[in-house]
Amino acid sequence: MNETRKQIALKTRISAAELAESRPHPRHIANDDEQKFRRLVIDDCDANKKNSVPSYLASFTKGMPHDKSSGLLKKPEYFKQFVKAIDSGDPRDFKDTPLGPEGYSPTAKNWESDKAKSLCGNTGAGLRAWESQSAGNTFDLEGPDAQAVTMPPAPAIGSDELIAEMAEVYAQALLRDVPFTQIVDVTGKVYFDCDSSYGEPDTTVNDIGACLNQLPWFANTDCCNLTPAEASRKRGKLTGQTAFRGITPGDNVGPYISQFLLAGNSGINGKNPMPEHSPADGYISYGAILVDQRVRYAKPCDDHMTIWDEWFDVQQAANLSGQECYEDNPSKRRFITTPRDMATYVHFDALYEAYLNACLILLSDGIPFDPGIPFQNNDFIDHQQGFAHFGGPHILTLVTEVATRALKAVRFQKYNVHRRLRPEALAARLAKHQHPDVGTPEIKKMVTALQPILDLIAKKNPVDAVNLPNSNYLLPMAFCEGSPMHPSYGAGHATVAGACVTILKAFFDHKHPLAIADPSDAGMAFVANADGSALDTIQVVDKDNNPSILTVEGELNKLASNISIARDWAGVHYFTDYIESLRMGEQIAIGILEEQKLTYGENFSMTIPLFDGGSIRI
Repeated sequence: MNETRKQIALKTRISAAELAESRPHPRHIANDDEQKFRRLVIDDCDANKKNSVPSYLASFTKGMPHDKSSGLLKKPEYFKQFVKAIDSGDPRDFKDTPLGPEGYSPTAKNWESDKAKSLCGNTGAGLRAWESQSAGNTFDLEGPDAQAVTMPPAPAIGSDELIAEMAEVYAQALLRDVPFTQIVDVTGKVYFDCDSSYGEPDTTVNDIGACLNQLPWFANTDCCNLTPAEASRKRGKLTGQTAFRGITPGDNVGPYISQFLLAGNSGINGKNPMPEHSPADGYISYGAILVDQRVRYAKPCDDHMTIWDEWFDVQQAANLSGQECYEDNPSKRRFITTPRDMATYVHFDALYEAYLNACLILLSDGIPFDPGIPFQNNDFIDHQQGFAHFGGPHILTLVTEVATRALKAVRFQKYNVHRRLRPEALAARLAKHQHPDVGTPEIKKMVTALQPILDLIAKKNPVDAVNLPNSNYLLPMAFCEGSPMHPSYGAGHATVAGACVTILKAFFDHKHPLAIADPSDAGMAFVANADGSALDTIQVVDKDNNPSILTVEGELNKLASNISIARDWAGVHYFTDYIESLRMGEQIAIGILEEQKLTYGENFSMTIPLFDGGSIRI
């Protein structure tokens, strides 16, 4: 007897479930830092007795009560409750986890800084809660289970790799207001403050690059004694064409900023002899309406959390968000020009918006689909066009659909596995390295290795003689509230970037030249002009400064890296958060595509280039 449609539908669902079940669930391995660092506390019952307890010096503790003198978690019991709630996923356990300063109440907020005290009509800042702690425990009906993908251990405190990526985050804070074109040309001078009498006006981009390149992680090309994960992240000396970029194919070709963050398309009558607008205008057509690629831009030198009291309040969950200063005229916008502009973009983006924009540009420009996708011949031959499947609506929906799966998977890594402290907290450990509870050999090693860049940071930061009498090494933050209220590793933006860009590379012909700036020449590219008011065109060069061309794959990879590393420019993530999350997002997208292929009657294929090189065929 012939099977009914209902029976076939059930079989298809079961086949997809069996495919998902066949994927091995990996072991999730963290570094050993969580329990490694200890401090001594006096026994409550015997003042002469001291107990060794975890200090959680290397762990994410933001939001819980902290000790002001050290900046560390006040009581280890708070962290244990935090982990208990993460493991159970029970909202009642989260409600039992202390949030805010000890003794906090809506009428007694106990803030230390003037900024926190002055908010809400001088009644003080409210609390900022943690975000989606139990998302990694949820189940999904498509793609890999949130716990079926993983990330390697994060670099440990005191390791050469962490020293290098912390130096990089400090350097990015110093360079936040230097145009990208000057960073690439390594000719720009860095003025640390809007007041020219403050700081070191003769310090150049090259000087900062030298601080990084003398570190073993960048200076030493030897990859011996590295784990495979560490070796895959190892980079050589930074140059003007490689500094602060990603490490995927195409990242080091052409301008720093991907064309998909600058260019527009030709509008709904793009094929008309008089098009509505050109890509250089920076407008993307969403049907009959337009989206402008220009961003509202923050005032330069507007950094935060550079005094201890303010940093301390933020660690204790003070909600200082929304206090950044922008240009007074809300309509005044510009193309992404400086790293601070990139930080603003990823502060407020809809998470997958950059990839949806890229998809619209690719569709408008007529970039062909992967050769294995059907319905691409002349209508005379196929008698069918792609639309609901293998057409615009299909890819536009799918490129956004993967984002929520990526967020669930990365939440499991953040909360349930790694619980890595954010750069703002590690900077505070370095600033407090003389405190007996903080100054471990590993922290002191980091301070010694980072001293040249720390000296530049100390010259930029205000003097805080009361709390930081010897050295103010706090990390200048682009956001008033600092990092989000969840651990650093992995990164939500980067995991979503990896998933969304993988979908786009699967659908579009990834080797196709990308000639947005000049339809006749993929060797030309857009960059923002000096003040960001318009787009200029420049010659594309590779990392060795040889003429090159842009490709779909390269600019999509660069887009993923731009968005991910923009979070580093803001001070809220490390380099490893970017690259390992990108790789995990790729796995999620591939899994979804493998399962969806089972649901189509057409015989088709997709060839997907991988972030680490090579490709797979679905």
